[in-house]
Amino acid sequence: MDDEEAPRSFNGGLDKFIHSPGATPSASPVKSLKRKIGIKEEDEDAEDEKKVLSAPVSPRKTRSSKSLTQSTLVAMSRPSRQSTRSAPPRTPRNASSGTPVKAEDDASTASESSRGPVSRLRDSIPENLVLLLIGVNPGIMTGQTGYAYAHPSNLYWRLLHSSGITTFRHPPSDTYRMPELYCIGNTNIVVRPTRDASQLSKEEMNAGVPVLEEKIARFRPEAVCLVGKGIWEAVWRVKHGRNIKKEEFKYGWQDEEENMGRVRPVVGGNSRDAWPGARVFVATTTSGLAASMSLAEKEAIWAELGSWVKERREARGFVLPTMSQALGTLDN
Repeated sequence: MDDEEAPRSFNGGLDKFIHSPGATPSASPVKSLKRKIGIKEEDEDAEDEKKVLSAPVSPRKTRSSKSLTQSTLVAMSRPSRQSTRSAPPRTPRNASSGTPVKAEDDASTASESSRGPVSRLRDSIPENLVLLLIGVNPGIMTGQTGYAYAHPSNLYWRLLHSSGITTFRHPPSDTYRMPELYCIGNTNIVVRPTRDASQLSKEEMNAGVPVLEEKIARFRPEAVCLVGKGIWEAVWRVKHGRNIKKEEFKYGWQDEEENMGRVRPVVGGNSRDAWPGARVFVATTTSGLAASMSLAEKEAIWAELGSWVKERREARGFVLPTMSQALGTLDN
């Protein structure tokens, strides 16, 4: 019976589907063909991977993928609160050498920057002047050049001339020639330069008052001119321990009891060391930013001071400069 042929169904068409227990699965026609031409299994896998990677992506999927990528990048660029808190503080480094800066050096740098720019303006206060003019503080241009009231909009040099305190209208570069030419000097209540006086604190102004008192007591000018209402308000606060009242303020000469730099006699000391102090004249500000008073009003106040200065110079026998001297050329 072993040699007997099994009956065929459908003319033998189903025979190829009959399972043989010991038969080895035949390779697919495609794989057989690839073996014949020498393509390895690994190459086949690589080729399949290329097909997947090169498969076209629909426009809708591309847009959503792009949108997701952008939002992801934005989210990644924002530091989380947790990472910000846990990040260690960066050590300050020297800009030139790159070496770490100590804490005290960093604090010193911050302190210097808070004080603002350094002024090149110097006091011009020889002893025994007829008049010492006291400004608020140097402006930016004055601090940079070292010349008093250097900004072109400032009326200082114009008012000195129109009042008769100077016989010519001098440029700011003549700042340090004023004592020699006219027996007048210059200083400020605050050294720090600013764009305008409003940037100064009351504490800064108050701190400058005892410094002024010391300068005046040391060099002993006959009178001082406070160039601006704010200076007198600071002097009053320090002297009287309160703000000056509106009805107490006045431009021009102040009462003798308000003299500055007074040196009182010391018990058992030399009475000749005592000094009644310098008379105080309060003038208008010369700043070009101040528009509360007209030029004519300012000139009227300064003219009163100018008349007194001319009288005191004549009484001393002070000789005013010639034009050539005023222009910087000495007569032979």
